[in-house]
Amino acid sequence: MTLSNQVEYSLREAQDSLRNALAFSARSEKPYVSKHIADMLSNIDNLCDITELLDKVEEARELTD
Repeated sequence: MTLSNQVEYSLREAQDSLRNALAFSARSEKPYVSKHIADMLSNIDNLCDITELLDKVEEARELTD
């Protein structure tokens, strides 16, 4: 099941805020902080992309059954 539009929109907004935080942290925080912000960005991106992929796999599985 793909993410609802509201959820995906909210996650994309969170990414925008995290990118802003990453830009500031890169200049003033320890690398550890920036690394974890980047991880959060990556996890949100993966979540948005994997739901679409899982739907395609499920559809293909239904066709073969």
